[in-house]
Amino acid sequence: MKNVICSALGFGVLCLASTGSAQAPAAGQKVSLALGLQRAYAGIKTNLNEAASKMSDADYSYRPSPEIRTYAGQLAHVAFWNYVFCSAAKGEANPNSEELEKTKTTKADVTKVLADSFTYCDAAFASLTDESALQPVKLFQNETARGSVLANTIAHDNEEYGIVTVYLRTKNLVPPSTDRQMRGRGGR
Repeated sequence: MKNVICSALGFGVLCLASTGSAQAPAAGQKVSLALGLQRAYAGIKTNLNEAASKMSDADYSYRPSPEIRTYAGQLAHVAFWNYVFCSAAKGEANPNSEELEKTKTTKADVTKVLADSFTYCDAAFASLTDESALQPVKLFQNETARGSVLANTIAHDNEEYGIVTVYLRTKNLVPPSTDRQMRGRGGR
């Protein structure tokens, strides 16, 4: 099932599509901005953590073409930006100073740093309310609505998951989101 969440943040409109493992809301349920962001985050967190587990240790150095990141680099990139966005949303200094794409190259290292980045982000999403989503936080040189920063986290992670699925498919692996959908329809 595909959920589409649209929200007006600042001067723009943001639409997030999620095919995560979260159950669809019951008919007639009102889904607030905060709850919509929390559900979308839970879905992409599941997809990326499962994708990290699916690839073999040896294939963490795989890249479909010489111009793009390795599989390890792709997931480490996600972790790096999770820290950037979530530290801004939390109003804290970024606890990560590493260039993760360059320092994390093994499956064990990458799956750990990715999981750690999501653990760090969990509190930012868990504490989000419709009111706090509108509060300004510092992101780079701007003051940005907290909800917009967290929506950017979800959007970035979904974009990167789309790229990760290409790596998985070229290794004849079914992406986690597709695998769950197939099982839900009586497949595999």
